[in-house]
Amino acid sequence: MNNLINRLGCLVLGLGLVLLITANPVAAQSLWSDTASATSLFADHKARAVGDVVTIIINESSSATRSGNATNTKSSSTDMNAGVGIFKWIGEASAGQADSFKANGSLSNTNKVSAKLTTTVTEIKPNGNMVITGTQNINQNGEEQKIIVSGVIRPEDLMADNTVLSSYVADAQIRIDGKGPIAGKQRQGILSQIFNFLF
Repeated sequence: MNNLINRLGCLVLGLGLVLLITANPVAAQSLWSDTASATSLFADHKARAVGDVVTIIINESSSATRSGNATNTKSSSTDMNAGVGIFKWIGEASAGQADSFKANGSLSNTNKVSAKLTTTVTEIKPNGNMVITGTQNINQNGEEQKIIVSGVIRPEDLMADNTVLSSYVADAQIRIDGKGPIAGKQRQGILSQIFNFLF
């Protein structure tokens, strides 16, 4: 009899545990939070969406050399004998003309730009390429320097630190403008510009 009571007690206790578990189901939870990928040291920080940032390493150099020579010489002469008959009044005459032109010119131009500029992804192309654009303004002692970069980059050209060389930027537009007293002194004056335009 005692054995039967013990069995019934165990059965009731088991049913109670089952009802308790089914009434409050336990959901499995991940050890990682949804934002873990954003803060993890091992996450991939490469740009992949509109609004992400990409650092462009600008290291461009260009040089052009051109020279030209031109020479043009022209001469002519005319001799006229004295007139006869009714044209005796015309004496001997001669005329000559000479014209020469010579020009030499040369052009040598070398440019080098080194900078690092962080841009923003503004568009994702259907093939996955990213359109980037960025502007950097530097003001120092009354001088202003503005760097503007835009172009298209491929995701596979991005380095691990989310940078890309400017030589890998398609349709690259790199513009550097300067304003201020020093930049103004490096430009020709208005009179010089007018003189060069006219002559």
